[in-house]
Amino acid sequence: MMRYQFTAFAIGGDLDLNRLATRLGIDRKYRWEEPMRLNPVTFTPSAAGDGVWVYLYYFGGMVFLNCSDDIVARCIEGLKQHLEQLKEQPQLPFREDYQLEINPAAEPSITNDSASMPEFKQELLEIICFVIAKSVALERIEEHVDAVFDEVGVMINRLGQGVLELPDKRLAKLASVILGFKYTSIAHIMVLDKPESTWDDAEADRFYLTISNLFELRPRYQEIKHKAETLMDVTDVFSNLSHARRSARLEWIIIILIAFEIIMALWQKFWGG
Repeated sequence: MMRYQFTAFAIGGDLDLNRLATRLGIDRKYRWEEPMRLNPVTFTPSAAGDGVWVYLYYFGGMVFLNCSDDIVARCIEGLKQHLEQLKEQPQLPFREDYQLEINPAAEPSITNDSASMPEFKQELLEIICFVIAKSVALERIEEHVDAVFDEVGVMINRLGQGVLELPDKRLAKLASVILGFKYTSIAHIMVLDKPESTWDDAEADRFYLTISNLFELRPRYQEIKHKAETLMDVTDVFSNLSHARRSARLEWIIIILIAFEIIMALWQKFWGG
């Protein structure tokens, strides 16, 4: 019986794997959907005989395979020399743990925190890494979306009190953050995409569908998408109110100027001599 332990972290921002490969002296190019597989001790491309691996995904996912806490800590510390995202994050709060057990005498079983399969296939490792990397990346986005929701809630409460103090710069920044949620969840995390190993392997495809459903990847993505659209609608309302307020202010300025011109003209006519 064999056991494989997975530990996934989410790094803020996307990873330039080709730039990282150059810094590590790795002479190859990575496609946008392809993870970088390294030995977490030597930072060289992983080999079949390695007992420990680390997977790096360009959307900011990092998955350690069979690594002790000490190896994980030393690997992250070593990668800080090459990844700006890690330098900016003293801690990685978004974490996911999973375990795969290969037991020929057991029936296939897949749960939220572990899986048991009768036969080992490399594709199982690839799929688990892919799914939990996406899961922690989604968790990071979910927390940021909730934080923006709280901020917008405060703005709505102030609006209910008749206070509308929203500079265009703040509205533009808010809209940029919201669009970033949608872009990251679709383009970067590839929530709707499957790993290559599932394209021609029906069993791998079933395994992927099962584990991705357990981690609720698609519903979580849809929830992020729905919240982002709601936030954009709210931002549009604030933007329209802000523009209407400035238009009304400009109209009053014009009215005052016209009234001043009329008063000056009357003054000149009757009292200007």
